[in-house]
Amino acid sequence: MSKALAVKLRLKQPSVIPGFGLTLGYTLTYLSLIVLLPLAVLLIRASEAGLSGILAAATEPRVAAALWVSFGISLLAALVASLFGLLVAWVLTRYDFPGRDLVGAMVDLPIALPTAVAGIALAALYAPNGWIGGPLERLGITVTYTPLGIFVALVFIGLPFTVRTVEPLIAEIDRDQEEVSATLGASRVKTLWSVMLPPLLPAMLTGFALAFARAVGEYGSVIFIAGNLPYVSEIAPLLIVIKLSEFDYTGAIVIATIMLAISFLALLAINLVQAWSRRRFGDV
Repeated sequence: MSKALAVKLRLKQPSVIPGFGLTLGYTLTYLSLIVLLPLAVLLIRASEAGLSGILAAATEPRVAAALWVSFGISLLAALVASLFGLLVAWVLTRYDFPGRDLVGAMVDLPIALPTAVAGIALAALYAPNGWIGGPLERLGITVTYTPLGIFVALVFIGLPFTVRTVEPLIAEIDRDQEEVSATLGASRVKTLWSVMLPPLLPAMLTGFALAFARAVGEYGSVIFIAGNLPYVSEIAPLLIVIKLSEFDYTGAIVIATIMLAISFLALLAINLVQAWSRRRFGDV
């Protein structure tokens, strides 16, 4: 058998990286032990309550209010963080100014900062006697102990994800495209909408998904500024902790399962939109 024929008959081509079998086995083992197994246990424990128990917990007024606060404000905060993250990334990428590296480091600070520290800092800053909360209070705007305080905290912790996902793509966009668009008579708004945003849309959706996922599960930076008032500013993760402190393990597991289901459906929808945007604008 010739060497060429032997190469054609070979099912697997040699590679400089570990083989497919090894990497696939490691991937499945890792996902099973770290991700799938804990989630499976959670679902099994929740199934013990039965469908009627899950529906009863989901429709309980306090639980429904906490879920609405968590997911509703997280969605809004992720959207705002995506818009402002695009602006911050644009400034850091396209402009050279004194202190740019310092500003870039400050963008990443919410990721490295302990969430409790961030919560205390935000609560002190936006308190009625705080540097920002004081003037807002005189205008009739109360931040602490309200849903607005939760929104501020979630935008704060979500901004780094939205900035860092779009920043590399902004750097890759050729400025000649903007000049050509202007030469052809397009306005700045038209250039931004038709030339700049389409290639950035998949990255913006990725940043939005990351910010949303982080916001839904956020706890430490929220409880200090939210006030944790039932039906007003109580988040679902805090309600899970309260259920556990009351030894209501079934109730805590049911709420956690509901959050898991809603989060999965929301992220699945975002990923589907992201895949569509890549197919639609991938060649732009």
